[in-house]
Amino acid sequence: MMRCMSSAVAGLKAHQTALDVIGNNISNVDTPSFKSGSVSFRDTMYQTTQAASKGDGASRAGSNPVQIGYGAAASSVTDDVGKGGEDETGRTGDVYIDGEGFLIVADGTDKKYTRVGRLDFDSDGNLTDGNGGYVLDKGGNKIKYDTSKGDLSNTSIAPDGTITATQGGSVVTVGQIGLANFKNAAGLQKIGNSYYKETNNSGAATFATPGGDGTGTLVSGALEASNTDLAAEFSNMVMYERAYQANTKMISVADEMYQTLVNMK
Repeated sequence: MMRCMSSAVAGLKAHQTALDVIGNNISNVDTPSFKSGSVSFRDTMYQTTQAASKGDGASRAGSNPVQIGYGAAASSVTDDVGKGGEDETGRTGDVYIDGEGFLIVADGTDKKYTRVGRLDFDSDGNLTDGNGGYVLDKGGNKIKYDTSKGDLSNTSIAPDGTITATQGGSVVTVGQIGLANFKNAAGLQKIGNSYYKETNNSGAATFATPGGDGTGTLVSGALEASNTDLAAEFSNMVMYERAYQANTKMISVADEMYQTLVNMK
């Protein structure tokens, strides 16, 4: 009975994790560039009550091992790093990465990465993302214009990340946006605010201009939509909810059996 209950509790924890992931996916259905997660399950340890035996070839046949498991566990949560759809905004400073790659953002002396291309210039002339971080070129340098020469107008961003604008009556090149690419983008760690940081399993970032070294080009006037599939999420939610309910029923049954045993005279 205790083994039955512990297996059911393990199942509850595993399916609660799965429901937590689905809840996060659904809540971010409208979050630009959000990458939905999925849960993988594994069985846990086993108690072998009878070892396998080999037959003697005459009077006795072989037997398989007899094992009793201790439930399930959520073994991993994997992000779907496939790109989301192109969501047109009509805003010149918004860019959609049409392929692989991440914008490079300064975080003190470190770097972090994002696919949310909502860009703008601050009052000091620095190119920033929607969270106020400094957007960098492929060399790791800030992209900045000289504010003493006047404000920018007619700003445009080319597919290769080159930013041009009109300043003081002349067309100027402000800089060129850089992108980072990773051998295993699924290995990046989410750190909030649509940012990622590299890990030992993502591999080191390689920097390039958009369209180079396996990165995608930029599409101005659009953002990347969330890749959450609501139909799939609702289907999985029903399946995990049923499994959760079944495990709670197993706990109730085990408790009833235990009470019956205690009350025996």
